[in-house]
Amino acid sequence: MKRPVVYVGMSADLIHPGHINILRRAEEIGDIMIGLLTDTAIASYKRLPHMTFEQRRAVVENLKGVVAVVPQRTLDYTENLRAIRPEFVVHGDDWCTGVQRQTRQRVIDVLAEWGGQLVEVEYTPGISSTQLNRSLREIGTTPSLRLSRLRRLLESKDIVRILEAHNGLAGLVIENSTVEVGHRPREFDGMWSSSLTDSIARGKPDTEAVDVSSRLLTVNEIFEVTTKPLVFDADTGGRPEHFGFTVRSLERLGVSAVIVEDKEGLKRNSLLGTAVPQVQSSVEDFCERIRTGKRAQITDDFMVIARIESLILDKGLDDAVRRAEAYMDAGADGIMIHSRRSDPSDVFEFCKHFDKLARRVPLVVVPTSYSSVREAELVDAGVNMVIYANHLMRAVYPQMSRVAQSILRHGRAHEAEPTLASIGEILSVIPENVA
Repeated sequence: MKRPVVYVGMSADLIHPGHINILRRAEEIGDIMIGLLTDTAIASYKRLPHMTFEQRRAVVENLKGVVAVVPQRTLDYTENLRAIRPEFVVHGDDWCTGVQRQTRQRVIDVLAEWGGQLVEVEYTPGISSTQLNRSLREIGTTPSLRLSRLRRLLESKDIVRILEAHNGLAGLVIENSTVEVGHRPREFDGMWSSSLTDSIARGKPDTEAVDVSSRLLTVNEIFEVTTKPLVFDADTGGRPEHFGFTVRSLERLGVSAVIVEDKEGLKRNSLLGTAVPQVQSSVEDFCERIRTGKRAQITDDFMVIARIESLILDKGLDDAVRRAEAYMDAGADGIMIHSRRSDPSDVFEFCKHFDKLARRVPLVVVPTSYSSVREAELVDAGVNMVIYANHLMRAVYPQMSRVAQSILRHGRAHEAEPTLASIGEILSVIPENVA
């Protein structure tokens, strides 16, 4: 006698006893078909899984009672359920509240179309994927896992959200910051090592005065206490032969991508625009710089992203689009378009033209000057990554200055206390301090 089909939706990133209890109950009912959530489906409501879809499939296919595995491309079960029409869906009873409550109701409604039934298994107390993920984060990561994560994020999310980190403490802020928006957690996906903030943290000018070796020390300090991917600001990349060495050094550490800008000579901050002398590289020279970086890398995961300064230097849209095509032909893994205007219209116009090009790589923006633009608008324009490039450093300086002036003015620290973290709070940022 043919057994009924039992559909079980799973992320299956970390298999634990709760999953086994669900599968055991499903096997009692019939033949198990796993709807394995894709990276995109999982990233829509929580952190990207540690294992890739294919790695998770290989695990799930070998679990007892599983007869088939199909991809579930959204958090919503509807598409798969209507295609498969299973007699039963089995799920833990922990989805009656929170982000999955509406998903549960849709499952019930769709099953009712052919008389299917939802079977819920009692939640296994004391263990969850969220807890296990938290424990793994405390253990840390490896360079290869961190390096590969950015490409997976770009493939899985509408927009990848990156925030500047200039030291280990800033990295921890990025690692641990999360808010709930529409019953779903929102967090930063990775970190940006900015030459501007790295220089300012050392009290030096933003003119490539801090050498690459010193900047790599900062990256290593950040990596010692975080797990998220990092994008490195390489300014002009220096001499071509030096850029190849920089790429190898970054890749060895586990940095996911380098962004190099198409300027040459003494580096000046782009937001100064034409108010200071700035020279844009020729297309031919910069394409060779890109090819040098690509030849130097070892893995397929590392990304060389080309930053276009045409809008910054008033060279116009046509020049920016022409350069984007050439840089992609030279091997660039992504394009960053920069602007110093408070109105993002020139960036959005570039996005329209970029979207029509024959080739397409991830598109990156840095909305420092046009900070009022919302991420949803960037997604609609076709942007894949947004970098908040200097905001933690810009937050730190005013507060330090105010505290210093308060101590001088009052001859004591008491008046500054309401604006300060307590000793206990600042110690607790590092778990080992309170263990």
